[in-house]
Amino acid sequence: MGKISNTQLLENLYFKHYNTNPTKIEKLPLSGSNREYFMLGSDAGECVGTIGAEIKENQAFISFAKSFYAAGLPVPNVLEVSDDGLAYLQTYIKGVSLFEFLEKDRNPYGNIGEKTIELYKEVLAYLPKFQTIGANVLDFEKCYPRKAFDTQSIMWDFNYFKYYFLKTAHIVFDEQLLENDFKTLCNYLCSADASYFLYRDFQSRNIIISNEGKPYFIDFQGGRRGALQYDIASLLYDGKAAIAPETRLQLLDYYIDELKKHLPVDEQQFRELFNGFCYARVMQACGSYGYRGFFENKPHFLASIAPAMCNLAYLLEHCKLPIEIPHLENCLRELTQSEFLKAFSLPQNTLTVTIKSFSYRRGLPYDPSGNGGGFVFDCRAIHNPGRYEKYRCFTGKDKEVIEFFANEPEMAEFVDLTQRVVKISVDKYLKRGYKNLSVFFGCTGGQHRSVYCAEKMAAFLKTNYPQVVVDLHHLEQEK
Repeated sequence: MGKISNTQLLENLYFKHYNTNPTKIEKLPLSGSNREYFMLGSDAGECVGTIGAEIKENQAFISFAKSFYAAGLPVPNVLEVSDDGLAYLQTYIKGVSLFEFLEKDRNPYGNIGEKTIELYKEVLAYLPKFQTIGANVLDFEKCYPRKAFDTQSIMWDFNYFKYYFLKTAHIVFDEQLLENDFKTLCNYLCSADASYFLYRDFQSRNIIISNEGKPYFIDFQGGRRGALQYDIASLLYDGKAAIAPETRLQLLDYYIDELKKHLPVDEQQFRELFNGFCYARVMQACGSYGYRGFFENKPHFLASIAPAMCNLAYLLEHCKLPIEIPHLENCLRELTQSEFLKAFSLPQNTLTVTIKSFSYRRGLPYDPSGNGGGFVFDCRAIHNPGRYEKYRCFTGKDKEVIEFFANEPEMAEFVDLTQRVVKISVDKYLKRGYKNLSVFFGCTGGQHRSVYCAEKMAAFLKTNYPQVVVDLHHLEQEK
């Protein structure tokens, strides 16, 4: 018996939990990792299915989630896990990320609104609970890839920054002098008490604000033992969140007050070390932007470079460390002034057009932006090559099907009309600074007509709107 597909594996888990088959399954947008997420649902309930090739990483998330859930912390509940450990189901939290909430609540000057600040405070009231409760209830033997954010982990991050960002930005440096400064900064960071749970990626996209207004916490599979300062640095220096310096200071004060409810705090020492971890976190994030943006060609990561450079410039100006790292500081200053990086950073009002082909048999696609803006075009009125045996093994991307449609005048008219309609919205969205537009093409099987039209739309936008990010997905082929 052959290997079953990812969707079939998740459908089997869904049936095991709900005792019925899902009536819809939708692939969700990829995040920074290589894990795949799917929305599954029926009248019996909705959940999120995850496919992860790294079994140890899956085990870390599952173990941590179960422990946090049992401790009463707001995390997804793990519903089912496949026997091979490659897939699992978790509860679906209806809502938006803290980042999405923040973006909608910005005032006319670009600063986050009062509602968002209050949400941040609620989130920061939970952070010490995760850090202290996690230190006691988690099985740190499950950590992936390392049990602690120690010297080895820190140096991995520094070298990640060096090779994927510093070199990519064409910053000239002395390898030995930089390595010496890395070790000095690493030793300073390792002087912090590292006996707590370190979330590792505690940032606004990993916090879901439910429809009821309650925060839920996701994507903590990289967690390990570590210092308290790292996670608060991650949240407050989250690049695209662009939190104003005065607001950062206000939120840091609030976090320290909340932390004092759980353990004694030496404020002066905490704040000094916090600045060091801010440098470390911004460098780690830049390494990720370089790898994901330049090497994996994911443009939305490049859009994070400009705000990261603003954070770095602020740190260099206002947060002097009690250690000497002159060569590293010089490299960081050169980064903030790099014309190369300025050229690669996307403007903050970049429009992303998400294009999806789909099968009507599985229902309408999920809108990841949450704004509901866009179009659903029904391609089923077009002559279907899938009716003929010779075309059934092909898709709308293959030359055989492309040649078939070249002889179908109704397809050319349909494509032209859809492009003209979408053009009106793209022009208006760009003028108004909107950030997301969805364009979906559906047909019976999601294989020929819808794929062909989606490809045509993507090519049209890339040719006529180079400033627009085109995010193309063929849902039936991605299963």
